[in-house]
Amino acid sequence: MTPDFIAPLSHGIFAIDTGFVRPHFDVAYLMVDAGRAAFIDTGLNSSVPNLLAALDWLGLARDAVDWVIPTHVHLDHAGGAGLLMQQLPHATLLAHPRGAPHLIDPGALVAGASAVYGADEVARIYGQIQPIASERVQTSSDGQRIRLGERELLLIDSPGHARHHHCIWDGASRGWFTGDTFGISYPECDAPGGRYIFPTSTPVQFEPEALHRSVQRMLEQAPVWMYPTHCGRIGGSEAEVKRLAALLLEQADTMAAGARELIAAPERHAALKRSVEALFSDRWHWLDPGRKQAEIAELIAIDVELNAQGLGVWLDRGARG
Repeated sequence: MTPDFIAPLSHGIFAIDTGFVRPHFDVAYLMVDAGRAAFIDTGLNSSVPNLLAALDWLGLARDAVDWVIPTHVHLDHAGGAGLLMQQLPHATLLAHPRGAPHLIDPGALVAGASAVYGADEVARIYGQIQPIASERVQTSSDGQRIRLGERELLLIDSPGHARHHHCIWDGASRGWFTGDTFGISYPECDAPGGRYIFPTSTPVQFEPEALHRSVQRMLEQAPVWMYPTHCGRIGGSEAEVKRLAALLLEQADTMAAGARELIAAPERHAALKRSVEALFSDRWHWLDPGRKQAEIAELIAIDVELNAQGLGVWLDRGARG
């Protein structure tokens, strides 16, 4: 029987619920090919038991894992990487060159998260972030190709959400593992008018122009599937991925334009929150007019808060990129 936190997909890919915040909020992906395995994103320390249980359920030994690949080093994506690596004797951690130093020495990473969430909250939610020995860490390069079993994976630099972000192309499934660059789409975002997706500008490196470039690079591969960390596989056809991309980028542009208009607003953060919530609720309501606005607001409350924080940083930086 399949554990309820594992969703088998296709082409040897499994989505593993990390248990962060609520069910179907945050996943890690496990890819298996010819008896070899890779984790893409890890969730938190508290997620590691689910990841190891997925190996056990598949009958894979710990030393069958060749790669652990965080898409970027935000803690909901890489917070459990150090603890997980302690359990995987053969694995190499492959990180973006801007992010790798923070996984080797996570002090600055924890400090950055504490500035956003508060030190007590970071300790409560994420626990003690474990460092990773430098000899077990490799840095990716734009256009790099790696092997997993009999398949090849391509990595590209993908800023827009974060400058320490890379995305991973899997030609076997014709899909991108997108971390946060291709936005957020919870299962609750299924709607009669089509799946809803929205951009994430979590502090501190939102760059809308870079986001456009990253998404366009992904579309060049004519993907059929996208695998965002929040939350689970979306797409199903080239046309659907293009529709999602257009919706994502339109909202990123509208969100940025709205933020610029509020740069000198009194109580700016509250005004940014109202602007983001109104935008997302409006676009979601286009696709799902029967959904109550209060329900939408509740589902996206965390993301609205973080997006508003990130937009504030972007404005203070001069609204560039």
